[in-house]
Amino acid sequence: MSWQQFSLARVRVCVDNGGVMTMNEQITEGMKTAMRAKDSVALGALRGLKAAIQNARLAKGSVNAELTPAEEQSVVRKQIKQREDAIALYAQAGRTEQVEKEQAEITILAALLPKEMTEAEILPVLEAVIAELGASTKKDMGRVMKEMQARTEGRAPGKLLSQLVGSRLN
Repeated sequence: MSWQQFSLARVRVCVDNGGVMTMNEQITEGMKTAMRAKDSVALGALRGLKAAIQNARLAKGSVNAELTPAEEQSVVRKQIKQREDAIALYAQAGRTEQVEKEQAEITILAALLPKEMTEAEILPVLEAVIAELGASTKKDMGRVMKEMQARTEGRAPGKLLSQLVGSRLN
């Protein structure tokens, strides 16, 4: 088992522990597990995420401000996006070690997000939204996207959603 698989398995155990833990509790438990396993990659990714969530709380008003689950998921997605951007730069520079490290961190962070919807799960919701809004042209794409994002609760990848909406509207 590679260290990447080990990290993911350790974090996933914490994440899947009953499904009643808050994001903050999941991160803390994941950090404890990573420390016990001496897994610096997982620990670094989770510490970075915890700091990003703390910054989001500060931006919202105070250190004690509560973030909604959707806001927490948004922070995780931003962290994943940052790592994807870093991967592109590291790959361009030929730094394969850093690429692997960033990919491992993405895997760990992705374990904290709910399972993404597939195209087959998105299509019925999309058809219903288009029918309800009476959307037919590309001009309506913004309204449809906004409603789709609300209904899928952030579980649908934005690129896929945009592609599907664009293909359905003239």
